[in-house]
Amino acid sequence: MATVSRLSDPTVELLDEIDAFIFDCDGVIWLGDSIIDGVPETLDKLRSMGKKMFFVTNNSTKSRAGYKKKFDKLGLNSVPAEEIFSSSFAAAAYLEQTKFKDTGKKVYLIGEVGICEELDLIGVPWIGGPNDTGKVPSMGPGDALQHDTDVGAVIVGFDRHVNYYKIQSAQLCINENEGCEFIATNLDAVTHLTDAQKWAGNGSMVGAIRGCTGREPTVVGKPSPLMIDYLCDKYALDRRRICMVGDRLDTDVLFGSDNGLRSVLVLSGVTNEEKLLGDENKITPDFYTDSINDFFPK
Repeated sequence: MATVSRLSDPTVELLDEIDAFIFDCDGVIWLGDSIIDGVPETLDKLRSMGKKMFFVTNNSTKSRAGYKKKFDKLGLNSVPAEEIFSSSFAAAAYLEQTKFKDTGKKVYLIGEVGICEELDLIGVPWIGGPNDTGKVPSMGPGDALQHDTDVGAVIVGFDRHVNYYKIQSAQLCINENEGCEFIATNLDAVTHLTDAQKWAGNGSMVGAIRGCTGREPTVVGKPSPLMIDYLCDKYALDRRRICMVGDRLDTDVLFGSDNGLRSVLVLSGVTNEEKLLGDENKITPDFYTDSINDFFPK
């Protein structure tokens, strides 16, 4: 049985020790399109204490600008765009770090508008994505799907309109274009599209491309270190005084432990107490609690 302490004295155990909080969004701040009760007030209290806050999500369907609109819609107007980091932003940041634009190549995309907008901002050309929604390849005798030989990277992000045309196009680019890179925004098994149930996540789409190429992707979202490296460099943060707060063991908590951060698992999302404390779980946070509202017990 995994041994994890339930958060009991948040002031001593957490608030006095932490300067910056990194929050996952789905399952921590909201569920689907519904804010979790009490979260706005909790964030306001943390901000009034001078705590730095960042919101890091593996969901790539929106750009940073798109997520800012969602925060505002949910009443979190005090969160500036500069505090929001999505895996769509991480994908673009990775291409900038690796100087992909200098190659003159383009990206084939399985994903939604969030990645498109982030690639547009850095001037990297892309094909596929929303433009290939609804397409069906001809599969009669002698038919072959033509692919773009100038594609130098395939990015796979969450795509509610994934289809066989996109899968075939991606595998052709990876298998037949020399040096083509396979990039995944994240490997999340499930996600919160609504607050009523769990839905298959980007891991299912990455799995399809992994299966037909035999290639392992470069993962840019959590638990990859790319985003924490970016934050520490930009804001001069001390990793020992950063806490990752999330609802997933294999992304959020692992992101914390792999990168030298403290971590708190909340039970308001996909992970329940039975799974956390079960014999099969090998990933443990520093503390766990029901929701971030427990940072300020009543």
